[in-house]
Amino acid sequence: MSGLGRSSEDSRIADDVEVSCGPVTHLGSMETDGLRAYVADLHVHTVLSPCAAVEMIPPLIVREALARGLNLIAITDHNATANAEAVQRAAAGTRLTVLLGMELQTSEEVHLLCLFDTLAQVSDWQAEVDARMPPAENVPEYFGEQFVVDETGGFLHRETRLLTGSVRMRLEEAAGEVHRLGGLVIPAHIDRPAYSLSAILGFPPPDLLVDGMEISPHTTPAAARGLFPWLVDYPLVQGGDVHHLEDFAATTVFALAAPTIGEIRLALQKKDTRSCTILTR
Repeated sequence: MSGLGRSSEDSRIADDVEVSCGPVTHLGSMETDGLRAYVADLHVHTVLSPCAAVEMIPPLIVREALARGLNLIAITDHNATANAEAVQRAAAGTRLTVLLGMELQTSEEVHLLCLFDTLAQVSDWQAEVDARMPPAENVPEYFGEQFVVDETGGFLHRETRLLTGSVRMRLEEAAGEVHRLGGLVIPAHIDRPAYSLSAILGFPPPDLLVDGMEISPHTTPAAARGLFPWLVDYPLVQGGDVHHLEDFAATTVFALAAPTIGEIRLALQKKDTRSCTILTR
């Protein structure tokens, strides 16, 4: 089951995932039993998001991610996926794996990371979101430009719909649909005072099934669990919510057999020797 509840013993294990570490290049000790260390940021925007900087084009995203020691990222534009494949193509031939994703804004105004393995999955998900999008047009002078680009960063066209509104889909429904398609569900920046599950709802609804919770770089697992004790029931990742190249967070490290959604889910559940570690400095 994708929703995660933990025993008190598991909660003590959860406290251990926050460890001090040096540069992320020194992670060879984590690669055992046929597993590889993946330094990940699962929350990266491109110029398709109106709030992202113009520098957030595929080749620069790939170059900066590699320079930061990352080898796994997810592209998560607001309510849209049109640039995700372009970043995948830009990363071809490098050691960087790019997952396809979206940062959905639910009807409650909660931001939800929705991550997938395949173009078919993300296409089906985008069709569901498109059917629930409000009929609002973007005003670039006010909200910002929304560019669809190719793998070189070359301009293809503007997205004219406003992407930052709330989709007509409740949080629990969205999580269920993503899981039905085989995706991963992670409520975003849980510690932030806006557009987070904690800020909007206070705590997770009892029937919400998610794979983990994301904290921002402005906190630590221990501090976040101190503010929100219910987080002890969930595994955590730390994401940069990358809108500028300088925003990458290279602090979440997965031990995986392969950089796939299924393997990440196993790591979040600490199954089959997979693991997820948040590094602190």
